Amino acid sequence: MLEVEALEVAYGDAPALGPVDLALDAGELVAVVGPNGAGKTTLVNAVQRLLPIRAGRLRLDGKDVTQAGAQDMCARGVAIIPEGRRLFGTLSVEENLELGCYRREARARRDAGLERVYALFPMLKERRHQRARTLSGGQQQMVAIGRALMAAPRLLLIDEPSLGLAPAVVAQVFDAIGAIHAAGVSVLLIEQNVMRALAIAQRAYVLDGGRVAAEGRPAELLARPELREAYLGA
Repeated sequence: MLEVEALEVAYGDAPALGPVDLALDAGELVAVVGPNGAGKTTLVNAVQRLLPIRAGRLRLDGKDVTQAGAQDMCARGVAIIPEGRRLFGTLSVEENLELGCYRREARARRDAGLERVYALFPMLKERRHQRARTLSGGQQQMVAIGRALMAAPRLLLIDEPSLGLAPAVVAQVFDAIGAIHAAGVSVLLIEQNVMRALAIAQRAYVLDGGRVAAEGRPAELLARPELREAYLGA
């Protein structure tokens, strides 16, 4: 479904990522883990076409989308949940959710989309008229997830969903990610909480210094002592 080939990203003259090779099949949940500054957020933003690509290729469903824009990626069924949530604090929960279905195709499914989100996060229905800035961090993360789901994505890019959340809330968020994946959405998960990410991922990549240091199934990665000590915190 998604193919990243020798991808390189730079900020001015400073290399930030790459070359990186990564693949995700339809229906997979793939995690990208690694230390701070490894290039994880740069990778996911480049895939969503929020950052320019210096070199390499990006393919979606076999089609070259290296030069596509973020709006094109959304039209192709890709949605992102950005690091830090980035909600509109003065808008209500439901108004923030509705921003996710601005495309004509998604607007036609607005009511069904809202019901899907409220079934996943019942507390958001109770707070649908509440301003987003008055919510807790965990509730705001739920709104961010729901906003992306309103676009009815085939591929969901999730950047650091556990950032700044209490352990109990992290468990709720990861349960929701698991449910979204089980419903048939492909997921590329960027996450610093390595054990949480590996617990739900089918495959994983370890990113370090802008390059892939290792890849494989979670059990395979955890079985390698040098990886456990250097990257996996286990």
